[in-house]
Amino acid sequence: MQSLTKIVEYANRYLRISEIGDWNNALNGLQVQNSSRVNKIAAAVDVSTRVLNEAARKDVDLLIVHHGLFWSGLHPITGVLHRQLRIAFEKEIAVYSAHLPLDVHPVVGNNAQLAASLGLKSLKPFLEEKGQPVGLKAGVSMSREELIRKLERLLQGPVKSFNFGPTKTRTVGIITGAAGSEIHRVAQENIDTFITGEAPHWAVVAAEELGMNLLLGGHYATETFGVKALAAHLSKRFRLPWEFVACPTGT
Repeated sequence: MQSLTKIVEYANRYLRISEIGDWNNALNGLQVQNSSRVNKIAAAVDVSTRVLNEAARKDVDLLIVHHGLFWSGLHPITGVLHRQLRIAFEKEIAVYSAHLPLDVHPVVGNNAQLAASLGLKSLKPFLEEKGQPVGLKAGVSMSREELIRKLERLLQGPVKSFNFGPTKTRTVGIITGAAGSEIHRVAQENIDTFITGEAPHWAVVAAEELGMNLLLGGHYATETFGVKALAAHLSKRFRLPWEFVACPTGT
């Protein structure tokens, strides 16, 4: 058993919660407290009724998510939000959310974890958002087909590839989640292959015009890495068991 306060204070420092800018609705940090004790940690990409029920079934005391309870904005505590909060309160589940602080972390971050899993080296931050760079880029010498195969193995599913760039990649850029709309800014970094989760329709047209490879691995799939790595890190530091609660959205 560990103190929720100690875990949260450590996580806030480790992720630099107070220093990393983000959208207001992210509400990074502890969103729901429990009775202050933690015996088991769970990680999930999104908080939802299904995830909370599964966490309760597994006797989880602390749920770590990337997209928290208030992502869709300010709402009365009725309907869905009331149901979710009732489960958290009744089952004593604390909810901790980390959005951009988890995306950009150099060790447990979504981008860093995906890049490391792909074997990319000499990573450089790029593309500023909310006061800090939110992506990573690296020079490589790899065929486009090999990169796609690696990505599909890691994400355990198909990758939508729009092959308008070179067949042999030289510079790869990674921004997990929904960064496809930033394709013009990405192109300014001389990146020939852009990996992200999802993109609007017009971004595919832009990729062709820019002569770039655009690889879409899915918003959900590209953002499983960070919450898993953070939960594993906290598990090791505080000697607590942890597990991942899968709840794919298909996006």
